[in-house]
Amino acid sequence: MKMNLRQIEVFRAVMLTGSISGASKLLYVSQPAISRLLAHTEQRLGLTLFLRTKGRLHPTPEARRLLSEVNAVYEGVERVNEIAEDLAANRTGSLRISCSPNLGQTVLPRAIAGFRRAHPAVRVVVRTQIPVNMLRGLISGQADLAVSNMPLTHPNLDSRLLVKNPIVALIPAGHRLSTRSSVRPSDLAGEDLIGYGPDVPFGLLVHEVFGREGSQPDMRVQVEQAHVARALAQAGAGIALVDAMTVFGQDWPDMVAVPVRTKVNASVQIFHVQTEPLSRLALAFVDTLTAIMKR
Repeated sequence: MKMNLRQIEVFRAVMLTGSISGASKLLYVSQPAISRLLAHTEQRLGLTLFLRTKGRLHPTPEARRLLSEVNAVYEGVERVNEIAEDLAANRTGSLRISCSPNLGQTVLPRAIAGFRRAHPAVRVVVRTQIPVNMLRGLISGQADLAVSNMPLTHPNLDSRLLVKNPIVALIPAGHRLSTRSSVRPSDLAGEDLIGYGPDVPFGLLVHEVFGREGSQPDMRVQVEQAHVARALAQAGAGIALVDAMTVFGQDWPDMVAVPVRTKVNASVQIFHVQTEPLSRLALAFVDTLTAIMKR
């Protein structure tokens, strides 16, 4: 049997709050009504969604799996509501941007500020996401475009290169390598390096920088995102390997960004769905972003 929207709403409220009373307060509905609807939902689905122990609810594995799909439904509902609000308020349009977390802390804020000055009535929604979620957002229509320094691979996507985005080493001022115009990967051997795990997309690029497996350095500190590596380098935890856009437009007196001599780069690209060409607003934003990156 199928769940209706009300049952989905109640189920999600219970999962978010962890209790019947919490869901009751969240939805402004009585606790008995929540309990009845939840019991009816379990009966209708033929599934036990919650184990009741000493007056507390504990979600079953089936409930947790169901929640991921329910959240996807809510994201779609949010998109419908955003569009309805735009229409009701006579806004001239909206732009939904997905971007890599490091870009969301450096170049994107500047581009959005410039875009907003030219288009003050446009609603801009920004989501910082990992590549797999960026791809999902584009394909599902939750984002108009994605700005990523990692490739997004799908037959229905178009891409446009913005900048090559080389790899740099963030080196403490005063370090023996800090005055170099560039460093070779071999120059970093034996240094305390801040790197990335093998399952992190940017980590694959860093692995490629150092070439053969035998020449891979021992990364004593591992993170998942370049902007976290940058923060650790600022704190003195070691030398961080990041892409140039992670330090774009920034100046730290105690740290120097030295280019790494390698053909490997974290190219920044714009992605969008082939069947949905970029709108005039999206194209205007891309022009603003491109101009800032090329300064």
